Amino acid sequence: MRLARPLLFSLLPLFGACQMLADSSKEAPVTNLVRLQGELSVDAGQIMFRPCGEQRRFTVVDRGGTGLAPESSNLSADGPGNLFADLAGNLGANQANGSDGRLDVQKLYRLQREGHGCQDVNFKQLLLRASGHEPDWSLNVSDKGLVLDRPGQPPLALPYMEEQLPEGRFNLTSEANGQRLELWIAPQRCIDSMSGAVQHLSAELRLNGQLQRGCAYFGGARAD
Repeated sequence: MRLARPLLFSLLPLFGACQMLADSSKEAPVTNLVRLQGELSVDAGQIMFRPCGEQRRFTVVDRGGTGLAPESSNLSADGPGNLFADLAGNLGANQANGSDGRLDVQKLYRLQREGHGCQDVNFKQLLLRASGHEPDWSLNVSDKGLVLDRPGQPPLALPYMEEQLPEGRFNLTSEANGQRLELWIAPQRCIDSMSGAVQHLSAELRLNGQLQRGCAYFGGARAD
């Protein structure tokens, strides 16, 4: 379990209330994966990936059965433009013209059209980010505490304890300042009902007994 002290830091706008979709596929264990964030585009029917801050482009091959191609197609149906992707895989050589290599994708953390994407300055310090709608809420978790943000209310900074549960699930709990907060996380693919963004975790927030559902993803400070 992790006991953390409260820390108040600025939050970025996040996606909200989500529909939870169970990902029935079982991932084969893969080692030496590299986690990358960047832009996805389609060139002559081939999905290409450009890492944040780079000019190199990699041909994408979905080795992990992540559903990256259909999910990208669904999001691209809303209009032209690149997508932001948060992926894990292996980089390799590729002989195709116009490509600097190949990215064999094994995991899809998130895929989105909107949001800060490569400009998310807090990503590397975060362990987890969760959010939901109706009412809107967003929650950032670091090793120093968690911060819950809701429109029209001041950010709520709390310490927390983490408990690992079977099948990759875990929960965060906090009781401080007259508030009781529980966040339950499950490894289920989650689709944002408003933006269509894809995230690899489903979330349930219980604040003083009130249940709100949403989606979540691991930040850059947390390994799987």
